[in-house]
Amino acid sequence: MPYESVIGLEVHIQLSTATKIFCNCPAQFGAQPNTQVCPVCMGLPGALPVLNEKVIEFAISLALASNCRINPCFLFARKNYFYPDLPKGYQISQFDLPFCEQGHIGFETAAGLFTVAIRRIHMEEDAGKSVHAESYVAADETLIDLNRCGVPLLELVTEPDFRQPEQASAFLMYLRQLVRYLGICDGNMEEGSLRCDANVSLRPRGSAELGTKTELKNMNSFRHVERAIAFEIERQQNLLRRHEPVMQETLLWDAAHQVAQPMRSKEYSHDYRYFPEPDLTPGRVTPGQIDKVRARMPELPLAKKTRYIETLDLPAYDAAVLTDDIRIAEYFETLCRHVEDKKLASNWVMGEVLRALKEQDVEIDQLKMTPESLAGLLQQVEKGAISHTLAKKVFAESLATGTDPVVLMQQQGLSQVTDESALTDIIQDVLKQHPAELADYRAGKEKLFGFFVGQVMRASGGRADAKKVSELLRTRLSK
Repeated sequence: MPYESVIGLEVHIQLSTATKIFCNCPAQFGAQPNTQVCPVCMGLPGALPVLNEKVIEFAISLALASNCRINPCFLFARKNYFYPDLPKGYQISQFDLPFCEQGHIGFETAAGLFTVAIRRIHMEEDAGKSVHAESYVAADETLIDLNRCGVPLLELVTEPDFRQPEQASAFLMYLRQLVRYLGICDGNMEEGSLRCDANVSLRPRGSAELGTKTELKNMNSFRHVERAIAFEIERQQNLLRRHEPVMQETLLWDAAHQVAQPMRSKEYSHDYRYFPEPDLTPGRVTPGQIDKVRARMPELPLAKKTRYIETLDLPAYDAAVLTDDIRIAEYFETLCRHVEDKKLASNWVMGEVLRALKEQDVEIDQLKMTPESLAGLLQQVEKGAISHTLAKKVFAESLATGTDPVVLMQQQGLSQVTDESALTDIIQDVLKQHPAELADYRAGKEKLFGFFVGQVMRASGGRADAKKVSELLRTRLSK
């Protein structure tokens, strides 16, 4: 019997706020263990939570970007479970009345545009971290770091709309791009800023009834998400073909061995004994709050890419590269305001700029070349005052010295030679220096034309206008 896979994702988005969701402790990653804690995030008796207003603002921006209906009133709930790194014995989350619901996100896959329905997005606090894999931890012990307790999260839950692992992976990549555009999360999966659980089930193709689902955890890269889901689909297919039941359980992905191992039986919602959080009053979102956030919303990645293709007449590949990171897109757009040839600007950002970022291992705002300075250099290229080859040399030297490229070009006398008289003199000297090649060319070896162009360019120190050289050289050789 042919089976159809049904996949839904639960994505935890760690918010880039300065402080935690219910207290003033710092929320930064990488601090010494147990140094960013207080009675509130450790759950000590008598400590009361206070909601961080920035979390509301970030939640509104993601709700708008995912076309969700924002509930005017939302409610926090206690999710009760025991784990060593959860000192309170419960997690403050949301259940019956989440922040927003019923949205959708469109994104691109290899097969084209795909739209996934968003069931809900809710706010919650993170738990701590159990440390047992590091070299300083003994084999028979687990250490607890509570720094992460209370770090704000948004949990985005999709409908089970995915049918292929590649679709789920593509969605996660777009969601990472989206939250970085919004400035609410750095999207670093290795550090746990973006964490994904996948619910996977199979059913006979054409059936509307869902099969028994399993939950996959511990996937810290896009590739791991794709491979883990593919593994689980195949595992469930093998069980069903043997007429064996699929157990509802939570599985941990083992990237080293490329297998998913059972962790525990999968819980139902009633196992958590949700009830309204007594220490937090119901929250409200006003139309004014939503309008404020909407006014600051950036152009979203897919819309920006479409605009680059339709308005700037860029190839789809260029548009995808330039819009991958909002900071690169902003650099490019500033450059475009000063450069007429948008494809020229695109080529330089994708080529020289991105190469420099990789070589120097810096972010775009750390690059010693502002888009205005680069625009000055490209304007000289557009006017024909300097060749592409020399412009690249000037770019590299400008990065190394911090000198404006146009100033550098003027200091070194690198303006392109276009004067016909000067170029004719150089051509005559080159032909005099290579009588044998000249004789071979006139005897029919026309491939030597490129040799002469190269010699003229070398004799001019790369400053000659190559197009003008070709014209004058062809006229001279025809005589």
